[in-house]
Amino acid sequence: MLNRICTPPQREWRLFRSFHNMVNQKWIIITLMLATLMASLDSSIVNVSLPVMRTQFNAGLDDVQWVVTAYMLGFCVFMPLTSWLKERIGFLRLFIGALIIFTTGSLLCGLSHSLSTLIAARVLQALGGGAITPTVLSIMSIVFPKNKRGSALSWWGLGSLLGPALGPTLGGIITQEWGWPFIFFINIPVCVLTIFLALRYLGFLTSMSRSKPKFDIRGFVSLSLFLVGLQYGIARLERAGGGSIEVLATFVIAFLSFIYFLLWESRRDDPLIDISLFRNNLFVQCELLTSVRSAALFGGIFLLPFLFQGLMGYSELQSGMLLLPGSIGTAIMTPISGKWADKHGSRNILLLALVLLSLSMLAFAMSGVGTPSYLIIITVFVRGLGIGMLITPLTTATVNSVEPSQVTMASSINSLTLQLSGSLGIAMLAIIHTNTLTRETASLGNHNLAEHLALQRGFWVSSGLVAVALIPAYLLPKGP
Repeated sequence: MLNRICTPPQREWRLFRSFHNMVNQKWIIITLMLATLMASLDSSIVNVSLPVMRTQFNAGLDDVQWVVTAYMLGFCVFMPLTSWLKERIGFLRLFIGALIIFTTGSLLCGLSHSLSTLIAARVLQALGGGAITPTVLSIMSIVFPKNKRGSALSWWGLGSLLGPALGPTLGGIITQEWGWPFIFFINIPVCVLTIFLALRYLGFLTSMSRSKPKFDIRGFVSLSLFLVGLQYGIARLERAGGGSIEVLATFVIAFLSFIYFLLWESRRDDPLIDISLFRNNLFVQCELLTSVRSAALFGGIFLLPFLFQGLMGYSELQSGMLLLPGSIGTAIMTPISGKWADKHGSRNILLLALVLLSLSMLAFAMSGVGTPSYLIIITVFVRGLGIGMLITPLTTATVNSVEPSQVTMASSINSLTLQLSGSLGIAMLAIIHTNTLTRETASLGNHNLAEHLALQRGFWVSSGLVAVALIPAYLLPKGP
């Protein structure tokens, strides 16, 4: 049933191939790149502003982390709807609608005057952003043949990685010069341009056939309860404690919701998430790798502004500029890694990338007051090289591990894994930081030293998680 819904007729595939030859592929990539750039930018641009928000709203680190995790959690809740919406309204309407919702959320974020309203606006923003990446990857799988997909993804990936890479630097400049609300206002003109380009260059998507699959309300509600319950329970662990009735009840509800979701989806002909994809060993290995590296990298980038600004005394602008070499390293390696994956496979370059990332986390753990700027710049650059070598080969391996008719579903699952693991990684490191800070402050009586030890422990954990990801990476096929 699922294959009948998702697989376009042969006539339409021929039509897509004709557009593949006729339409300017460069502008298709630019359009998709801009959309993904906006969605990915907002997962990192706020990081440099978090210390400022923490001071302005008089909040703890475990409270202000919700500015990031609420966005990622909203991603997670909306992503499973992408495949269903694609069938109901079509790729083009879904793509443009997601951009409009995302921009509306961005406007409300910039107008927020309290932490609670900012978090609520971030959720709305994420509802639009959550549909962008799965939709973009599905469009890429239609436009580009499999043997050229790695190169195309590398150029698209350059744009999608520039968001997280340039986000901290751009966020530091904007926050210091104009204030943190403008890190959200900049999305508005970019969105208008992207919608214009989509209407001009992606019109061929309206030729895709649409069906009217039923909305899986039980699956959506049970999955949402699991995602929200798991995230909320982990976030409340630090304050309420593991023995709290509130925390225990939240975890029980999340666990039961997940079990019900699996049982319910396994019986459906048109599931919200196709559980059968997890019988594909290569896809499972890619998801395990995505999960571990996301928890480590998102958690690590969350701590960096507090290291640079809170401990080492750099300003928002200086903190952003220190992270700029990482963007250069990412820009250098992203197109190279995509071509390498096409010719030689993803395994070896992923292993090297993970080693570089783990070493960079260790270097951050050993950094503190008095660490020379040039050592920080070298570490950030090495981290950027590792990210540039990691994302595109991993995305290529994931997309190529499934059939073309499964790409939308697989990319939705992959994006869900990416965001959920990242939000859990941030929550976990926030708990580790807060617990260590409280304990060491009481023990040593020196807040700055306690802050240094708390950040150090967080980076040690991030480094260990990246090292664990070497296991599923090693199990990937050696060849292309």
